Amino acid sequence: MPDHLKVTLPSLAEKKRRGEKITMLTAYDAPIARLLDQAEMDLILVGDSLGMVALGYATTASVTMDEMIHHAKAVRRAVSRALLVGDMPFKSFGVSREETLRNAGRFLKEAGCDAVKIEGGQWAESLESIRTLVQAGIPVMGHLGLTPQTADALGGFKVQGRDAESARRILDASVQVEAAGCFALVLECVPEQLGREISKRLTIPVIGIGAGAGCDGQVLVTHDLLNLTGGFNPKFARAFARVDQEALKAMAAFKKEVLAGTFPARSESYSMPEDQWRAFCDAVGVEK
Repeated sequence: MPDHLKVTLPSLAEKKRRGEKITMLTAYDAPIARLLDQAEMDLILVGDSLGMVALGYATTASVTMDEMIHHAKAVRRAVSRALLVGDMPFKSFGVSREETLRNAGRFLKEAGCDAVKIEGGQWAESLESIRTLVQAGIPVMGHLGLTPQTADALGGFKVQGRDAESARRILDASVQVEAAGCFALVLECVPEQLGREISKRLTIPVIGIGAGAGCDGQVLVTHDLLNLTGGFNPKFARAFARVDQEALKAMAAFKKEVLAGTFPARSESYSMPEDQWRAFCDAVGVEK
């Protein structure tokens, strides 16, 4: 692939300067990652959302570093164009400087990610982790607003920044995240007015998810986009296709044809040359 087609940190910054929207979706395996790269997404996030949509956990907090690395490696094998971001799972950062560096380093060295994402720039531990990684040369994406890993501390899974005081806190935190060295910021579940204002204030790209159309880009969980979650979808998660329904039709058709004996058809089966079949029958005493 020509170098100019590969998404880089400078090319993302240039998109913001030109006012060109940025696109990001999630992937947890090679087949989906390959499709996202073919669709020319700017960024692919190996999100800790995989715990809920792919591994069946009740929350994202249960995901381990080993699970994140396993899935990130699979995604990396299928991606050549997009910038690949690995999501630092709960308690993989902020515990100690050494642990933060070790875990982030695994995303880059073992999984081949281009950057990592850290939730919660409103917390001192998160800001310190961002500074630590940036100083070590590891690109970091921030994440503010609703931060699923610490949702309980924010009052649950609900819109953040709906009053003037909390909106000001999120704005201040976004400025701190940029100052700490993040190359971009995910802004989740905030009023559209706040999303638009933060995007104007920051020089780094702001990628919204439930933060309105005024952000510099948008991200969704791919399983939500394809309607594959099988449960409640948040207000901002538009299903652009009903892949679940098409998949159910295909599965039902498969079962029907197997039961009817019409799958596999002759054209879908292999055969032995007639002389070899006769030799086999003679050898094992089977009627021809």
